[in-house]
Amino acid sequence: MREKERTGRRPSARAGAGGGARGGGSGARGGVLRLGTLPVVATALTGTLALYMALVAFGNITDFGTNQQFVRHVLAMDTTFKDEDLMWRAIESRGLQDATYVAIIAWETVTALVLVWATALWAGGLRRPGTYERARRASTLGLVMHLLLFGAGFIAVGGEWFAMWQSSDWNGLDAAARNFAVGAFVLVLVHLPSRQWSVAGED
Repeated sequence: MREKERTGRRPSARAGAGGGARGGGSGARGGVLRLGTLPVVATALTGTLALYMALVAFGNITDFGTNQQFVRHVLAMDTTFKDEDLMWRAIESRGLQDATYVAIIAWETVTALVLVWATALWAGGLRRPGTYERARRASTLGLVMHLLLFGAGFIAVGGEWFAMWQSSDWNGLDAAARNFAVGAFVLVLVHLPSRQWSVAGED
């Protein structure tokens, strides 16, 4: 009789141990899978752009002269085809050229700060699921500033108004297009409709 009782208890003990292991494994997998949710992705990508813009601004401040020459040549239009119908747009004043460059650096710096702030809000929201609205708004502000810099500033004004596309020496359109595309992608992502914004780990 005791033998039967012992035999009867063993399967339940093994089942309990197995169930606990499976439960622990499921919990670990769930924790890892939560890293693939939209809020985590939004945090990572916003942080990546914040780091990028901070490095761009820091580089232009500490190595002021390199891109200063870029801005001067683009505004002067001195490496374009020099079409008479376009050259009236050129800005040859060194003072105005340098003022434009300083304004660009200031815009880059503020954009970086806004994106850093947005990243911090996203990180805070990860600890309190469902509180992402402030992070989304801050990200939107920073990302729109990013898009205006590279889209309106470099692609539209620099590329078309000052005919930067004609220059083989001072042409930043490819880099501007890449930055614009990345910023637009992240902006769309943070506004995707999903229950993950309000309920952690759900679709």
